[in-house]
Amino acid sequence: MPKITREDVRVPADVMPEARETYIDNYMAATRGTGRLMLFACDQKIEHLNKDFHGAGIDPSDGDPEHLFEIGSQGTIGVLAGQRGLVARYAPDYPEINYLIKMNSKTNLVKTAQQDPYSPQLYDLEAVLAMREAGVNIVGLGYTIYLGSEYEANMMYEAGELIAEAHAEGLLVVLWIYPRGTAVVDEKDADLIAGAAGVALCLGADFVKVNPPHGTDEKSSAELLAVASRAAGRTGLVCAGGSKADAKDFLSSLYDQIHVGGACGNATGRNIHMRSLDEAVRLTNAISAITLGDYDPEEALDVFEGKENFNI
Repeated sequence: MPKITREDVRVPADVMPEARETYIDNYMAATRGTGRLMLFACDQKIEHLNKDFHGAGIDPSDGDPEHLFEIGSQGTIGVLAGQRGLVARYAPDYPEINYLIKMNSKTNLVKTAQQDPYSPQLYDLEAVLAMREAGVNIVGLGYTIYLGSEYEANMMYEAGELIAEAHAEGLLVVLWIYPRGTAVVDEKDADLIAGAAGVALCLGADFVKVNPPHGTDEKSSAELLAVASRAAGRTGLVCAGGSKADAKDFLSSLYDQIHVGGACGNATGRNIHMRSLDEAVRLTNAISAITLGDYDPEEALDVFEGKENFNI
C-alpha cells in the first residue's frame, strides 16, 4: 500500500506560510495518506441533469440525492465532489466526508453545434470559505475547462485566479479539463489529452481529471495515457470513470491507468452512484483497493464481490 508522510507533500509556492499546514492536512486527507486521489464525482445533477439518476439500468435509490452522501459516508473515498448548494444541504448530516466544491457547472442542453461550451464560475471563493468556517469539511475545489472552446480563455483565467486564491487558503484544486468545441475533432485524441494535462500544470492545479485517450493499433489507452501523465509533471493526473460499466472491466482498466499510464488515482461518479447502496459501497471499496491499496484487479474484484475486505 503506498504511503506518504507530511514531509513528502510538495507544497506549492503560492500557498501562504500561514496556510502551509492546512494545505498538508487537506492533501493528506484527500489522498488518505497515499498521495493518490479517489474522487467520487457527484456533479452530474447539473452536468447531465436527471438522466443519470433515473431510468433503465439505474437503481431507484439513485433518484434520491442523499444516496450520494450515503455512499460517500459508508464507502471508501478520498473526496466527494459536488456543487456548493448540494454539499450545503447534506453536509451537516455527513460531517465525516471530505468535500471538494465544484465551482462551475453547465447543463448539457446547449450542444456544441449551437454554441461552443462555456462553464462560468457559479459563486465566489468567499461563499465556500464561509461554509468551511461554519464547520463543513471542505478540503478542495474543482473547476471545469473546455480546452478548444472559443471561451477557453475565460475559463482558464477564472481557473488560474481560483487556484491562486485557493492555495493561499490552503485548499487543493482539481481541474476537469476536456477538449471540446467546434475546433476539436477528436475529444479523446492522445495528444490533446496530454495537452490538457500540461495546461493544468501551468495553471497550478494539484490534480487534473481527464478522459482516457483512445487506444490505437500500436498502443493501448493506458500506454498513451503515460504521455499525459508525464506532461502533467507535478500535477497528479486522474481519469474520468464514465458511465456505468461492468465492474471487472472497469477495475482492470483502472489498474492499467495507474500502473501502465502513470495516473495518480481516479475520478468516478456515475459508475458508482447508479448502483444500489450496497453495490455502490462495495465498488468504492474495490476502486480504492486499487487506487489506494495497490490491489491487483482480481483482488479488487474479490472486494467488490464481498469475498475480501478493504480498509485503509
